[in-house]
Amino acid sequence: MISIYHEADLSSRCIQLATTEPVFKLILDSYNLPPYWGRENCFETLVLTILEQQVSLASANAAYRKLKEELSDITAEGILLMSDERLRGCYLSRQKTTYVKALAIAVSDGIIDFSQLEKIEDAEVRHQLKKIKGIGDWTVDIFLLHALKRTDVFPTGDLALVNAIRMIREDELMTKEAMYNWAEDWRPYRSMATMMFWHYYIKKKNIRMPVTL
Repeated sequence: MISIYHEADLSSRCIQLATTEPVFKLILDSYNLPPYWGRENCFETLVLTILEQQVSLASANAAYRKLKEELSDITAEGILLMSDERLRGCYLSRQKTTYVKALAIAVSDGIIDFSQLEKIEDAEVRHQLKKIKGIGDWTVDIFLLHALKRTDVFPTGDLALVNAIRMIREDELMTKEAMYNWAEDWRPYRSMATMMFWHYYIKKKNIRMPVTL
């Protein structure tokens, strides 16, 4: 069954989790509710998510903004018209140039249809997107959470999430497996749990979030 969240019910889900898990009550008491980090379900969002792989948000945002200067509308057709050199001039590494072009080809060939992704289960979204070179579990998780707004995503491959949990638990050696097992109690709203941990991490580290989609 496909389960999605809306901006209007984000706060109630977070508050609901806080009634059963003291860690979330601590986060809400300290920093209030997390912001709504929803993004549009589109090619541009998935490109941005690829740019965010294994780099700081500031670095990803710089590349995204430069790409927006070149292509005011970031589309598959527009990407395919750009040379590798031009993409490299937008701060894309050789690797990410390959990944973005592979995605553009998949969309142009009709292999990926964003409107159809909204109609299929999380596991099938993962199966379809991971066929594209450069898209792995982290990218799929972030796209599921931000763009498709699925309620039960817990991306243990995300460094900010892992660091936030270790910080709040005061356990630098806590494994990802232990985190995943702990999060079982928060189904089917692990996306909201993720957002609360992100919110905690951003506030605790005083991170300035870039403006993106």
